[in-house]
Amino acid sequence: MHGLYGRLAAYIGAERVSPRATGSEAPSDTDQREECVAEPTTSGEMRRSLTLTGVTVNAMALIAPGAFLWTTFEAQAALTHHGKSTADGMWAGLFFSLILALLTAYSYAELARIYPSAGTGSSYYFAEAAFLDKEKPEHQRMARMAKLSIGWVSHLYYWIYPGIMVAFTATLFDYIYKALAHHQLTYIPTAGVCVVFGLVVGYIAYRGISGSTLAAIVVNVVQIITLLAVSVLFIIFRLGHAHAGYELVNAGRVLIPHSFINMLYQSTIAILLLVGFESVTALGAEAINPEKDIKRGVLLSLIIQGGICYLFEYFAANFAAGAATLPNTAAAGQPAVTGYSAASTDSAPIGTMLHTIAEQHLGHTGTTVSVLVAFTVLLALIGTTLACLNTGVRVTYSMARDKEMPSLLGFLHGDYATPHSAIWILTAISIGIGIFAANPYQVDNLTQVTVASNTGTFIVYGSTCLIAVVAFASRHDHNPFKHIVLPGIGALMNIGELFGVLYVGFSEGVGTTPGDYVKAMAVVGGWIVLGLIWVVLNPNRHHAKAAVTHKRSAESVGSGV
Repeated sequence: MHGLYGRLAAYIGAERVSPRATGSEAPSDTDQREECVAEPTTSGEMRRSLTLTGVTVNAMALIAPGAFLWTTFEAQAALTHHGKSTADGMWAGLFFSLILALLTAYSYAELARIYPSAGTGSSYYFAEAAFLDKEKPEHQRMARMAKLSIGWVSHLYYWIYPGIMVAFTATLFDYIYKALAHHQLTYIPTAGVCVVFGLVVGYIAYRGISGSTLAAIVVNVVQIITLLAVSVLFIIFRLGHAHAGYELVNAGRVLIPHSFINMLYQSTIAILLLVGFESVTALGAEAINPEKDIKRGVLLSLIIQGGICYLFEYFAANFAAGAATLPNTAAAGQPAVTGYSAASTDSAPIGTMLHTIAEQHLGHTGTTVSVLVAFTVLLALIGTTLACLNTGVRVTYSMARDKEMPSLLGFLHGDYATPHSAIWILTAISIGIGIFAANPYQVDNLTQVTVASNTGTFIVYGSTCLIAVVAFASRHDHNPFKHIVLPGIGALMNIGELFGVLYVGFSEGVGTTPGDYVKAMAVVGGWIVLGLIWVVLNPNRHHAKAAVTHKRSAESVGSGV
């Protein structure tokens, strides 16, 4: 059965793969490979312009270590278990999450290998292909349900996440403005930042993936160089001031988990730093050599950003964290708070650490250094927002082409070959979510949208691991360890992380936190209900069903049944 769905895709969707193919005869495997390197296309197709470098850097931009160390260190420092800090398990939690992400990435990579024609569909396409490749009709009939389920839920991730990045950007801009002007922005100017930033990113996405790739390359180079410099600065400072007072007594204590529970708690946040590696699977329609480069891009992006950059920078930040770099931030008359305790109430603890070191030991340049690094984080957020917006609209585009979502979302621009309608709609939604989440007077808003998005992320990742098990179950190259054990562990870990996040919120949360999680789950539930209503009322539902039936029939013909 292996390769049948690849031939099926060519047979029923020749206009997507080969504008030259005509008639009822499916193009040969050689013809299909030749089409993968064709740069010019008709107006109804996306251009194949991405090399392995382009594929990889687009995913690297979404993982963006330069951005998330800055934006999440406060939340990680504040995470507690029964009132006690879990911050000493930060690096171990990140390493644990990296293992989970690699297992999930392996499932994506293997699916991309056997389904190189996935194009913009990613997990949505994989779900359908895995069931249509089966011989039994009862299994093939599950294809539409599988792809609809994962495609619809994926919007909780792909369509909320860009808005979270818009909110992060507005908050970071507020930090920079305050450092330079010594004045806190109010809600209206912050909302204005969301609008301007969202429109700029939306326009770059609208112009096409080549411009997005160039932006991603620039962003990655700048942030990795800055990341290296900052991390080295932290390590040198710690080694040169060994007795200044730190949270962890030596480097070994940074790396070795102090508590299994602390590591698990920290992993519920750390996994959120690593999401995005799968984004390249939605760029298959624009990759020159999708058969090889999509799989490589998935794994390379995660190994470079997560396995090298993140682990190094989190080691350096935790190695240097302490009273020497995070001094007392308590109000007058209150007990002194330093180290992780100070970081837990600081909106930019990495900025504070840089400011403290530069102010005391680099010629009173604290503000200059911290603001310069903040600007590089701002660049990283541009790349991150752009990458997740590109991924989100392309999955939606695939569903719209299958008539599973409104046709408006499936239009391609005549000149730029981008799903322009979906891009501008998602841009507007992202701006709205950003304005909501960046409200300085309602800090719970960001928690609510983040939890809703993360829920979708874990569901999509876990489901994709299970799809990998299904896809390889009847293939000749099936390997029990590679295609049952590894994806199975990945699915269990993703489900475990989802329940872990919810447990932390509902049982450990204080104040308004449990309420935030209730609201987030209400959003998730509401979106699922809306999906069920759409399936019933979709005016093109008969066409969508017929399309799947046609694919099943075409596969039967292709397999000689």
